[in-house]
Amino acid sequence: MFLINYKLLKYKFLLILIIFPLLLNAQVFRNYSNEFLNIGVDAAALGMSKAVVATTNNVNASYWNPAGLVGIEDYQGSLMHASYFAGIANYNHAAFAMPIDYESALGISVIRFGVDDILNTTQLIDSEGNIDFNRISLFSAADYAFNIAYARNLIFKDVKFGVNAKIVRRIIGEFATSWGFGFDAGLQFERNSWQFGIMARDITTTFNSWAINEEEFDKIKNAIPGQNQELPETTEVTKPKIQVGVAKEWRVGRYLNLLSEVDLNIRFEQSNDIFSSKIGSIDPAVGFQLDYDKLVYLRLGVGNFQYITEFDDGKSLSVQPNFGVGFNYKGIQVDYALTNIGSVGNALFSNIFSITFDYSFFRN
Repeated sequence: MFLINYKLLKYKFLLILIIFPLLLNAQVFRNYSNEFLNIGVDAAALGMSKAVVATTNNVNASYWNPAGLVGIEDYQGSLMHASYFAGIANYNHAAFAMPIDYESALGISVIRFGVDDILNTTQLIDSEGNIDFNRISLFSAADYAFNIAYARNLIFKDVKFGVNAKIVRRIIGEFATSWGFGFDAGLQFERNSWQFGIMARDITTTFNSWAINEEEFDKIKNAIPGQNQELPETTEVTKPKIQVGVAKEWRVGRYLNLLSEVDLNIRFEQSNDIFSSKIGSIDPAVGFQLDYDKLVYLRLGVGNFQYITEFDDGKSLSVQPNFGVGFNYKGIQVDYALTNIGSVGNALFSNIFSITFDYSFFRN
């Protein structure tokens, strides 16, 4: 019986380790909140290490830079799926965009990042030490983002502007839920065949307001004596970030084209980025895309340059390479990326798949 109880207690403590870090994310002015929104969408962009802020021009521009939505000519849709941690966590994205007129466009999208079927063992052992497996239940910890984007050409030549409003919904089973709201804004312009882009995320800061289920919290807060006695704070703020990019496309053969872009991801805080100070930090990303007559694509990217502290307090530089391929035929583009997005070091690589539909081809 002791061995059985020992194993069950291990599962109970595992549940606590899962829930409390999620609850404790709801702190005031945390440096990292709503991190699932930084993962990215579209295997084509991820294959280029997210270096697309200056060149994105399809339905997925709703995420990367809403100004790029002006580039669409008809209805477009996009779907993406990615799995993490051997399939424990799943990331899904769906988007739709359409032109309003020759000068403006509209896009909507939804993102879900979640861990499902988590065992809730808080009621497995009662106060008298009795075990009842019927008390085990399942719950999900999921983050959602609902986005609506608008873009239009400005009066200046080759200048596009876009704005994205997002609603964030986060759910941790019956333990806690939150609502959040924020804005992104972006610009794109072209000069002498060079393309430039700037994307400001969470420009007004994004606020999340948490509601903690005190009844459920009471079931686990005393599991570890002397720890987790107080409810966490219920307001979470995501700080602004800026991405700037410059890109150029070269024709390298009769049917071959090479697109290259360099982006700088800027955060107003000191971090482990390769360029960092008390004022802010900069993480560069470089992406390349070689295409054959806009039918077959090969992509390479390098990004997420981070300094890692070793056990001897030394520093080493971690770099994240990415690879991708794509195929476009009659309005249907299928893309694949091999990447370990969202992590550094020796993390397992992730397989990313996405598909984009352009209705203009079907009209013909």
